[in-house]
Amino acid sequence: MRPTIGITTYGPEGERSSFSLPRYYTDAVAAAGGMPVLLVSGAVPIEEVLESVDGLIVAGGGDIDPESYGGDGHDTIYSVNPTRDSFEMAILRRALEQPELPVLGICRGMQVMNIVLGGDLEPHLPDVYGQSVLHRLPPREPTTHDVRADRDGLFGEIFDDAEFPVCSWHHQAVRALGSGLRATAHAPDGVIEGVVFDDHPFALGVQWHPEMQAANDPRQRRLFDALVARARTRRRA
Repeated sequence: MRPTIGITTYGPEGERSSFSLPRYYTDAVAAAGGMPVLLVSGAVPIEEVLESVDGLIVAGGGDIDPESYGGDGHDTIYSVNPTRDSFEMAILRRALEQPELPVLGICRGMQVMNIVLGGDLEPHLPDVYGQSVLHRLPPREPTTHDVRADRDGLFGEIFDDAEFPVCSWHHQAVRALGSGLRATAHAPDGVIEGVVFDDHPFALGVQWHPEMQAANDPRQRRLFDALVARARTRRRA
């Protein structure tokens, strides 16, 4: 059987308190041999959610409430959803305590991982790093830039190349690293683009959107392949 990969979702939002997720995530997981399962806040206790999945992806989306990490507000912050923030922080805390459960944070998901481990965020990158590298296009559209990744540890196992193009769609990023996190990839302007939690066998985050590239870029597919392979080992155990 395919290992089940739980993916957090956008929401609840709107009059119907709807949850949603771009299909890039589910397509990438399915192509890697996993069974994507959408996770929603409040429906089931977190302990039961984690018992039902073999791997976890914390997805991208809107900004995290700066009050959750003692950060400053900014007029560019958008789509704040405290219910989602609370759910993802709680499930990540528990997931990182389970060494057999592989964990991947994507964009916002990497930021949640950093906050859970005591780090914080730059509220708006252009204010600090300028415009030498565009991490999104106005008003809020994706773009592409290169990243350089470490060749040791998980990133060295997953990515064959030290430098490669990524799909970027964010205006915030890690400022101070959380406890136990190690920066493993950077944009040309110095923004942290990848992290690994060294106290866990497979817990990493990427600031870019590999799910949007996975269908056409084998380098990005390898990230999902690696996650599903670890999840398959957990399922067999």
